[in-house]
Amino acid sequence: MTYRGQGSSTIAVWLLIAINLVLYLVRVINPDIIYNLGLQQAGFWDRPWTLVSCMFIHANIWHILANMVTLYFFGSYLNRLLGTTKFLIVYFAGGILGSILYLLFPPSPYDFAVGASGAIFALGGVLAVMRPRLRVLVFPIPVPLPLWIAIIGIFAIFSFLPNVAWQAHTGGLALGLVAGYIFRRRERYRYY
Repeated sequence: MTYRGQGSSTIAVWLLIAINLVLYLVRVINPDIIYNLGLQQAGFWDRPWTLVSCMFIHANIWHILANMVTLYFFGSYLNRLLGTTKFLIVYFAGGILGSILYLLFPPSPYDFAVGASGAIFALGGVLAVMRPRLRVLVFPIPVPLPLWIAIIGIFAIFSFLPNVAWQAHTGGLALGLVAGYIFRRRERYRYY
């Protein structure tokens, strides 16, 4: 069986990673950039672009490393599976839905949300539905886990830690699960 997007380039994945890394370096040099690019309920109407720009700003080195490594693996696989256009639609739609949920349920109107986690959980949600039995390694667990267990486990652990925007994770994962269901149904009709 071949996939529609098989052989498609991972340029989009590398471009997203590059933008995130460049903006992380800018944030290290100028920490105040968070006020222009981070998502905040109190300042949203003055800075509506933050609905998207917050997905490219990260809090610290561990935040960006975890997100970019996950983006590389999930993004590369999903890009080959669906093609670049659908991959980018899922990525941005998941990130934007996560941002909207954060705006609706902020811990405080003055807190900022930053990071690509909502978009990345959307990618994971699609893969968890389309390829649930795919085995993945999750550090520090020494045995491969089915992808769906890894996604749900990571969501449960990382979404409810202090200072984590669970709203963004929830929005991204929900969008990914629905998109994965739609793509999987279309895939079945195409190949069976």
